[in-house]
Amino acid sequence: MGHGYVIGIDFGLKHIGLAVGQTVTKTANGLTTLRAKNGKPDWSELQQLIAEYKPLAIVVGLPLNMDDSASDMSDQATLFATRLSQQIQTPVYLADERLSSWAVKAQESAAGQDIHTRSACLITQTYLDDPSPCTAINNS
Repeated sequence: MGHGYVIGIDFGLKHIGLAVGQTVTKTANGLTTLRAKNGKPDWSELQQLIAEYKPLAIVVGLPLNMDDSASDMSDQATLFATRLSQQIQTPVYLADERLSSWAVKAQESAAGQDIHTRSACLITQTYLDDPSPCTAINNS
């Protein structure tokens, strides 16, 4: 992994949380939460953030069921990641985020951020800690 930024995305139908991570320090910080309509954000707003940070990678949380099976939400997150990868040149990955919402609710330290941004921080941190379990989306 090179030196630079990674953007993590907590996909949702109404809200899409974003965080930015630094590969040198391996730390993630909340960025913002975008409004979405049926999982569709204002793409230009998202692309503007990507252009600003010029990330090495973008990581979208994949909400699998506890038995590793796909859910309707994980299918929609995969579709979102695929659409995103078709619009940008940055590599896009999916990261298992089954327990991120539970972990966020248990965190006291990040009380100033909303749950979507905090979940995006955990997704970003997952990638920074070890990107190998993440699945690349082919942008062809």
